[in-house]
Amino acid sequence: MNKLSKKKITKICILGGTFDPPHIGHLYISKIVIKKLKLNKLIWAITKKNPLKRKPHLSLETRIYLAKKIANKEKKIYIKYYDNKVKYRNTFRLLKFIKKNNKNSKIFFLMGGDNLLKFHKWHNWKQIPKIATLVIFPRNNHVIKSRQTTAAKILDKKDLIYIKAKKIDISSSLIRKFW
Repeated sequence: MNKLSKKKITKICILGGTFDPPHIGHLYISKIVIKKLKLNKLIWAITKKNPLKRKPHLSLETRIYLAKKIANKEKKIYIKYYDNKVKYRNTFRLLKFIKKNNKNSKIFFLMGGDNLLKFHKWHNWKQIPKIATLVIFPRNNHVIKSRQTTAAKILDKKDLIYIKAKKIDISSSLIRKFW
């Protein structure tokens, strides 16, 4: 065997979103996925604005600061902002950029089961699994529904990993209701 074939592949997972605000639920799912998939790193890719949602309540700077504060003790969690490096802000372009800059890596994309319900409406959604394996985390009562979605029916089963874990009942939108 030559030296190249022994080279270990880096496993990187992306959790993208506005993180408005970041919270312990993000940390909880990140730690579980790091452990279950034996990841080298998990990146919280914080975006200025989700094209499918309203304007964030907190500034980008505040969201990045809070995310770093929540994840500061986790050596495998990295807080990144890519909007200034990726021309068009969407998941497909982001993953393409990350893959291009991490050639010897296996890329994963983490999303809640609720996001899989509308995944078929995302830009270039059929191309995303060619770049990154989709990792689906249970969210409220979307576990069963997520397996029945348009995306789950069309995509190859090897492109989807369903994580089995205790659900955590916290979300950024729930937190904002108490502001």
